[in-house]
Amino acid sequence: MSAPSVIAPVPHVEARLEGDCLHIVLGGRWRIMQRRPTWADVVEKALMGGNGAPRRVRFVFAEEMEGWDSALVLFVGEALRWCRGHDAFCDLSAVPEAVRRMADQLTGAADQADAMPPAPALNILAFVGYAATDIWNKARDIAAFVGECALGAVNTARAPGKFRWRDCIDEMQQCGAMALPIVGLISFLVGVTLAYTGAIVLRQYGGDIYLADLIGLAMVREMGAVMTAVVLAGRTGAAFAATLGNMRASEEIDALTTFGIRPVDFLVLPRVVALGLMTPLLALYANALGIIGGMAISYSLLHISPSAYWNEMLQIVTLRSVNVGLIKATAFGLIVGLAGCLRGLEAERSAAGVGRAATSAVVTALLLLIIADAFFAVAFNALNW
Repeated sequence: MSAPSVIAPVPHVEARLEGDCLHIVLGGRWRIMQRRPTWADVVEKALMGGNGAPRRVRFVFAEEMEGWDSALVLFVGEALRWCRGHDAFCDLSAVPEAVRRMADQLTGAADQADAMPPAPALNILAFVGYAATDIWNKARDIAAFVGECALGAVNTARAPGKFRWRDCIDEMQQCGAMALPIVGLISFLVGVTLAYTGAIVLRQYGGDIYLADLIGLAMVREMGAVMTAVVLAGRTGAAFAATLGNMRASEEIDALTTFGIRPVDFLVLPRVVALGLMTPLLALYANALGIIGGMAISYSLLHISPSAYWNEMLQIVTLRSVNVGLIKATAFGLIVGLAGCLRGLEAERSAAGVGRAATSAVVTALLLLIIADAFFAVAFNALNW
């Protein structure tokens, strides 16, 4: 026969009110993992139908304590806080000295937390000031990082043999060839969406054929480069931030710095150059897929033949328009690479920090892409391009 299991006695409290003294009788084994009584419940039951709060609280034990942990400390600390709030004397002479000491420390810390004044509410001027300071600091960090990358690019141009071409080619495959499916699918659907939207307006005026002009010009000048950059920001920029953030958390970047190797030259430049070279090619691919998507909808919805669609599109889409899209795509690729690498190098040394760095890289890249796109729109309009 197996020996019967021994069940540890659960903690229990008996409260007796005698005159102005509340006797608290403790028993059982007090363990944090067991369900324990709370001081609020004990006092509520003891004073039910009484004549007010007692002037004294005295702790006694029903039997020898077999063991206790922080559960007993928490209970005694609750009692001390209640006594101090009701101007009652708490007699802890029967309580172990260690429990008294830790309960006093716990109560003192809680009193200090309660005594701390609430944080003052920020007025609108202070909020604007803090926000402006934060934006200025972030802009300064970005400018400093771009300056380091520019110096690294100059040094690489002077000594091309020191550039890590193998890493650059690997990153070109990852951000270029591996991104073809998702870029192609999104660009095709963008062309389809533009065709359906443009057909609603052009059909009212009998200008169905001009749908080719709308889709061709929108894809090569704007949507091809922008959608490619957005896809790369979520796919490649976040991957750059996660990779560099993980290297920072494992102190690999610190090791490179210790050996006298600049992380910008060793880690950042190959990735930025890879994106700067592959983004224009992906943008051309996106332009082609978007135009094909518009051609499919024009043929099926407006009954425009592919040859007529193509000939009409060539009347408006010139080499200058294609160059505008390629210039944008190159700049967008550099922005995505710089944003991802910057957030990766600034990541906190933890797993949560790596995740936040990836998220921040995508947000930063998208914000800078919108700003750059607006700048290019104004500049090309001023140049009459």
